Amino acid sequence: MESEIRRAETPENLEEFPGSDVYREWQQREGVPVIVDFAFEDLGTLELGVWERKGGKGAIINIPNDYLPNDCQVVEIKPGGSSQPEHHLYEEMVYVLSGRGATSVWWDEDHKQTFEWAAGSLFSIPLNAWYQHYNASGTDPARYAAVTNAPPVMRQWRNTDFIFESDFRFTERFAGDEDFFSASGTAYTKRRWESNFVPSAPTMPLFDYLTRGAGGIQAHIMMAGNVTGAHISEFPVGTYKKAHRHGPGAHLLILSGAGFSLLWNKEDRSDIRRADWKVGSMVIVPADATYHQHFNTGSERARYLALRQGIGTPSSTTTGSDVSISEGGWQIEYEDEVAEVHEMFEADLKKLGVPCRMKAFVSSCTGVVGPTNVRDT
Repeated sequence: MESEIRRAETPENLEEFPGSDVYREWQQREGVPVIVDFAFEDLGTLELGVWERKGGKGAIINIPNDYLPNDCQVVEIKPGGSSQPEHHLYEEMVYVLSGRGATSVWWDEDHKQTFEWAAGSLFSIPLNAWYQHYNASGTDPARYAAVTNAPPVMRQWRNTDFIFESDFRFTERFAGDEDFFSASGTAYTKRRWESNFVPSAPTMPLFDYLTRGAGGIQAHIMMAGNVTGAHISEFPVGTYKKAHRHGPGAHLLILSGAGFSLLWNKEDRSDIRRADWKVGSMVIVPADATYHQHFNTGSERARYLALRQGIGTPSSTTTGSDVSISEGGWQIEYEDEVAEVHEMFEADLKKLGVPCRMKAFVSSCTGVVGPTNVRDT
């Protein structure tokens, strides 16, 4: 005997469920510009609004995706200014775009750790620790880009008082050690480097990374016990990296070189988008299914810093990103890419008078044999 199917009758004139988005509401209360985009020509000239709490001006960048794994906050501290002391239950990684200054971090005000930073420095605020930023110049502003996982954290707890007023101390991450923000670090397998402060991301030594192709080098940076993390990649003049995909929200800040990136979601590439970049630009991977590929058309090696989640621990957002699609992964090998990719790259290089150096990897290349192994100058 079949079970009786119970159906509820839907009453007429029902109201919409009064849902809310705590993260969006927090943005509105902060009163700063919110920019929704995936490519930015120059973060150094990005127009900002008043954000006195952060030290002067700022803007919040969201990727064009309803699912926000992270955000980017671009902040400018006025000359001689400082941010208000704060702490929060979301992780925050900071890259200094311009200027110089210092940051104090503490659990109690009698035992503060203070370290200095300058353009190119990279560091992370320990989870829920108090901190305050200072601009060391009395004449020039200091500007930084901070990638945080505030969106999912706020949406999970749905209470900003809890996010900003909890007094819990994550001492397993930060115990007030005097050398916590020293430049020393520890190297691990798989190109991992653990350090809570990188004085100069544009010049940090990197490790061999053959898998992504064309003489590239790379390092994953593990900071402050975070789940979020960073990696720095660099590749030679006249070359490009293999196309691949991974989770959304990887913020790529260009540290050196010039070139462009291609991003697409559809298999037929009908939605392909091109983002040209230079030092100071930022390109963001907006979706889980977004394939992206980076091309160096400049006269020097190209280097970028990727700030994203899913690197601090093994994650589905990174697994498979350097495994060939022929083996079930998410990386397109040179021999599997469409011919138009290389043709576009060579056409751009010819306009700039730069030789293509991909002959060792692409059979149709009309250029020269460039890197065939690891770092090539």
